[in-house]
Amino acid sequence: MEYAIGTIAAAAFGAILYTVITGDNIVSALTGIIGKALNTSVG
Repeated sequence: MEYAIGTIAAAAFGAILYTVITGDNIVSALTGIIGKALNTSVG
């Protein structure tokens, strides 16, 4: 049981760390997608 909790905690920490590291790229991608969507709907 304790091993499973430790594994889950490690996986969650890794996911959070990965999100933080790649956060800027994700934000840039989403900003670009939203910008294109707005330009398309306006145009």
